[in-house]
Amino acid sequence: MNVDRLLSIEPLSAAAFAPFGEVIAAGAALQRFAINGGTTERLHALARARADDGDVVISLALAQARQFPFEISMLERHPKGSQAFIPLDQRPYIIVVASAPTHQPHAFLATQGEGINFRAGTWHHPLIALQDSSQFLIVDRDGPGNNCDEIALQPSWWLTGIDAG
Repeated sequence: MNVDRLLSIEPLSAAAFAPFGEVIAAGAALQRFAINGGTTERLHALARARADDGDVVISLALAQARQFPFEISMLERHPKGSQAFIPLDQRPYIIVVASAPTHQPHAFLATQGEGINFRAGTWHHPLIALQDSSQFLIVDRDGPGNNCDEIALQPSWWLTGIDAG
């Protein structure tokens, strides 16, 4: 493992993640209002799902914990639509994103049930769960044409272990 290629992991925040998409969390809400006769507070439009020439679908993912140190050897992107991951069980996970495969990635630690929505075309690593059987709601595009570009990173980047709670 090349120590010059270690990624630091920063806390997830709406401001830091803005170049890549939206954070889906109560604290990120710009609009809040009462619905259902005042019995519910709606945190409106936390993210915008996008799908070119296809449907927006909702799926579940059951992710297994990754072992550290963890090698970031590839990135993927979805050019035809956004992709959201919303944890269902409050377990922490790591998000790795990059503005381009040739740029140093950013690593974020999501906690407190924070979800994220990648903008269409955002380079990212697949889910990095920190605990076994972490469950995620996925909102993304299903339709014709290729919607997943993958690229190998040479050389790789590395994440070292963190306290997953």
